[in-house]
Amino acid sequence: MARGVSRARTARRIAAGAAYGGGGLGLVGAAAVGLVLAEVQFAKRTVGTGLGDPPRADGLYGSEFAALAAAGPQPGQAPLRLGMMGDSTAAGLGVRRARQTPAALLASGLAAVAERPVELRNVAVSGAMSDDLDRQAGLLLDGESPPPDVCVIMIGANDVTRRMPPTQSVRHLTSAVRRLRLAGTEVVVGTCPDLGTIEPVYQPLRWLARRVSRQLAAAQTIGVVALGARTVSMGDLLGPEFAANPREMFGPDSYHPSAEGYATAAMAVLPTLCAALSLWPESDRLEVARNEDMLPVAKAASAAAGQAGTEVTPARGPWALLKHRRRRRVPAEDLTAPASRAAGPALPPRADTPSPS
Repeated sequence: MARGVSRARTARRIAAGAAYGGGGLGLVGAAAVGLVLAEVQFAKRTVGTGLGDPPRADGLYGSEFAALAAAGPQPGQAPLRLGMMGDSTAAGLGVRRARQTPAALLASGLAAVAERPVELRNVAVSGAMSDDLDRQAGLLLDGESPPPDVCVIMIGANDVTRRMPPTQSVRHLTSAVRRLRLAGTEVVVGTCPDLGTIEPVYQPLRWLARRVSRQLAAAQTIGVVALGARTVSMGDLLGPEFAANPREMFGPDSYHPSAEGYATAAMAVLPTLCAALSLWPESDRLEVARNEDMLPVAKAASAAAGQAGTEVTPARGPWALLKHRRRRRVPAEDLTAPASRAAGPALPPRADTPSPS
């Protein structure tokens, strides 16, 4: 209990620093953090990347629903607009086919649940840190097209490995979320993943990397829930599946997820994505049997950071709901549909992609 209270206080302090312009690490000692980050960077060099650019997945998903509606007595609804922002995890670095990226999986899943076409636009780039989110939000909001109905953001790992102060990291994230919310967009944030899962990082540095990552994840949650957004804890890249099957769940660089790993992550985010649009059959009513609860935001954020796949959604005042939504895979044909049916025409590689994260 005392440990949970300490984590909540630390996350609250980071989030408050982001809101009021504070600085400093606010985590573990600077020397220890420097050692962790050096080890993580060494791990990344050890596993290597060489993965090239992630495939582009922008386009229309669930087009068969538009065709069915057009053939029926009632005109079809306009496509839902889904935006994707963040770093290499959001971009889908490490897979070869567009339909294997998390954005494509989420678009396919959302279309299947809504029984409605989904128009996807993914502006995430490999290597991005939270200070790139304002630019990415501008790409989604500043054009002639209407803003997204919902946007998923996955960010944080590069902020940790490149030593961005956590208060600054949270400040950039909340600024982007605020822009999206003011535009009428629902927002779901996949919080900072657990860097203690990187295999070449050994104890005790693995424990320190986990602590730094979870503290940032909790602070991200506190910041964005206050703006009416929802979060899903990415944790150790979504838990026991990755721990039990690292060779299957991680890609060839042992750092980014494989196609199966991305599918596992996407299916954990999908229920929250659908709930944000009031499409999920489960309401926001708490299920005590699933250890769901209403907690002060800081305590909910701390608890979620330690349990991958956990949702935190705003309630009233300084309270939030801690949810463990049931994962429900959409039909296999919707997740593995050929790109020619699921998405629009292929797009050229991004020209603004920095070095892989």
